[in-house]
Amino acid sequence: MSNLHVGLAGLGSAIGVGLIGARAAEATGRNPGAAGAVRNVAIIFAALAEGIIFFAIYLAK
Repeated sequence: MSNLHVGLAGLGSAIGVGLIGARAAEATGRNPGAAGAVRNVAIIFAALAEGIIFFAIYLAK
C-alpha cells in the first residue's frame, strides 16, 4: 500500500506528458512559425511533469 502514490504519480505524469504533447502539436499546427518556441516550452513542461515521479519514488523510501 505504501507504493500506491508512486503508481498514481506515474499515471499522472504519463497523462500530463500526453496532454503537453497533444497541445504542443495543436499549437504548432495553428502557428507553424512558432514551432521552435512551442517545442522548447513543451520540453521544459514535460521534464517538470516527469520530475513528479522522482519525488514520489524518493518519498516511498
